[in-house]
Amino acid sequence: MRQFRSRHARLTPDEWPEGEPLLSLAEADLPAGRHAFHKEELMAFIEQDTRDTAPAAPVPPAAAPVRGRFARRAVLLPVAACSLALAAAAVLTLGGSGGGETDTGPALTAPLGTGTSEGVPQLLQRISLASAKAPRITVRPGQYVYIESKVGTTYEKTVGDKTTLASHGIHRRQVWNSTDGSQGWLIDPAVSPPGGEKLDRINEKGERQPAYLNAPTYDYLATLPTEPDALLAKIYKETEGMGNSPEQQAFTTIGDLLRESLPPAALNTALYKAAAKIPGVVQVKDAVDAVGRHGVAVARMDETSGARTEWIFDAKTYVYLGERTIQVRPDGGESGLLQPGTVIHTEAVTLRQAVDELKELPSSGA
Repeated sequence: MRQFRSRHARLTPDEWPEGEPLLSLAEADLPAGRHAFHKEELMAFIEQDTRDTAPAAPVPPAAAPVRGRFARRAVLLPVAACSLALAAAAVLTLGGSGGGETDTGPALTAPLGTGTSEGVPQLLQRISLASAKAPRITVRPGQYVYIESKVGTTYEKTVGDKTTLASHGIHRRQVWNSTDGSQGWLIDPAVSPPGGEKLDRINEKGERQPAYLNAPTYDYLATLPTEPDALLAKIYKETEGMGNSPEQQAFTTIGDLLRESLPPAALNTALYKAAAKIPGVVQVKDAVDAVGRHGVAVARMDETSGARTEWIFDAKTYVYLGERTIQVRPDGGESGLLQPGTVIHTEAVTLRQAVDELKELPSSGA
């Protein structure tokens, strides 16, 4: 993926006043653990847009690539035709062609909140305490973890020699995974065919890939240490060399585990305590998820890409709501098209539950 070439000369982006005028920017650079997924999606978007605009020509047949997509998303580049909740709240500035959930529209933008390091340990302590007291979801052997969310992505679209920003509208995403990760199903209109697609752990060589931090299973999560220092040390060790910095990759890895998996109670609490030990973590007092819910965010900016990833929590109950990645630095990327305030990825987790069958819907999520 691309890296940002310029940086703000004086203040760090988290020190900018919230009302400061927005300048220019570009595609967010993603941590290494997410690169393969996003490259695949982005190339698919580019290929589709090129086919839509170019004259028809014979194309030699090619072998279909092996798809070993795990049931975890990562931050692509976000959203377009917004939900009524977002439009009514005037949270996101959107436009587009209307119609289907994933119709192409202009880049998604949002107010750029100010990040501060003050009070971060106390905030994460409150979040971890709330997590420890939260009701637990029981998952029995043979069941599937079902996670439903609303997501949106902005991406760079290239046709010929012209690159523009486009986005896919906020839409429903559904993931089922067996506890051992051997069976899964994904329904996401932006990235999967109609009706969804099978998820497996088969790599390009046809081999089954074991679970690891950046591609966990429910069973694997139960083996992770629940002492915060030991957990963070393991994260640093196993993600060494990934991402743009060890600290940013550790923050990204924890965020992935919070978003589209179901950590055991003790691990969930330990993840928050481990995050408090990562340098550069800030809080943003007002952040908004993909369905317009306001909350307080625990966030960290990638110094290379200039994009800030925010974990959003209810400001009163500290329940996890979702995640957002928003650009804060101008003049980033090769194209220079992204601007501060461009939302690279947005999502809201709306349901986590255990079900007995693959593709079964919980009664509360139907």
